[in-house]
Amino acid sequence: MNNPFQNALSQLSKATKAKQFPDSLIEGLSKPQREILVSIPVRMDDGSTRYFEGYRVQHNNVRGPYKGGIRFHPQADINEVRALAFWMTMKTAVAGIAMGGGKGGVTVDPKKLSPGELEQLSRGWVQALWRNLGPEVDVPAPDVNTTPKIMEWMSDEYEKLSGDTSRATFTGKPIEYGGSEGRTPATGLGGYYVFATLKDQAGIQDGASVAVQGMGNVGGHAATIFTENGYKVVAMSDSKGGIYKESGLDPEEVESYKKKNGSLKGFPGAKQITNAELLELPVDILIPAALENQITSDNAAKIKAKLVLELANGPTTPEADESLFGRGIPVIPDILANAGGVVVSTFEWEQNRASEHWSEIQVLEKLEKLLVEQSHNVWQRATDLNVSLRTAAFVIALERLEAAQR
Repeated sequence: MNNPFQNALSQLSKATKAKQFPDSLIEGLSKPQREILVSIPVRMDDGSTRYFEGYRVQHNNVRGPYKGGIRFHPQADINEVRALAFWMTMKTAVAGIAMGGGKGGVTVDPKKLSPGELEQLSRGWVQALWRNLGPEVDVPAPDVNTTPKIMEWMSDEYEKLSGDTSRATFTGKPIEYGGSEGRTPATGLGGYYVFATLKDQAGIQDGASVAVQGMGNVGGHAATIFTENGYKVVAMSDSKGGIYKESGLDPEEVESYKKKNGSLKGFPGAKQITNAELLELPVDILIPAALENQITSDNAAKIKAKLVLELANGPTTPEADESLFGRGIPVIPDILANAGGVVVSTFEWEQNRASEHWSEIQVLEKLEKLLVEQSHNVWQRATDLNVSLRTAAFVIALERLEAAQR
């Protein structure tokens, strides 16, 4: 199994070959500044008490408070959270926002908890960690399997324990609880803005075909957004498997079928496929929007897409990156492609601290302007250095981190 943190360090090493950086900077980024492991007791509905392992990795705060999501997932572990925290440091630097990188998690299958147990777990995470959080210290957000409701519980618990009523410590909250307009679709929409900025250089035509792996908040929104903009989504999948229809799917129909039936099995008029098969379809645009390590040395040679848009974190291993770059398939990297979520989270933090509420139009205009500018920067740097888009994004991030460290 690929260790995601080793993959992250391998990407870092590649960037240092494209441009020289001080050893102290690279060494500092190779280790998180702080890692916290906690045990969270939850009184279960049957009267027993179970303990869940929770994490917060505070990777780097040289450009601003630690920032990053909290995931509830059975496979969450410290290596994964460490890698995600590292990528957040790079992502906030590439996006040019005044934040650092952090990540949190709990090893749990939230689908197996009742709403009451889930609330206890969410509040328990804050009870264990609140002294290490705060608007100027560490600002968590939602991630895999964590929702605006969970952020509301966490924010409420933090307020009780700290007395801070700004609500600026957690982002991704419901609108009525201090959340930002435009936060829910921000990651998928940000990915579309980045894609739309770079598609001509990458040789992608309007109306091109798209396969989307993952139907969480990010993948689901991405499928809808691409369809609304005239692209043909031919394949979608969730954790159990996927469907393919050459003439195109209606993402909203697919979403409502999944909601009703619990999976995509038996979806009318479409061919049932596995997640592995989805990655190898003959499409123009492949969007991995699920988990890490999906495109690897085992399947990279079978990827037929003309462009990969990484909306998941770390879906492509370093070996697969080499293979795709060698074949002339551009990979728009996660630290640029899925930065929309953390950008709008930062806007939410700014609104909370200033006691303001911006309209959705204001939020999305700011998001688009920022991502279009940074996408051009990354493409230009890749061209100048003759490197992949990922290496170019890393170089830009490292330059900004070096300037902040100086």
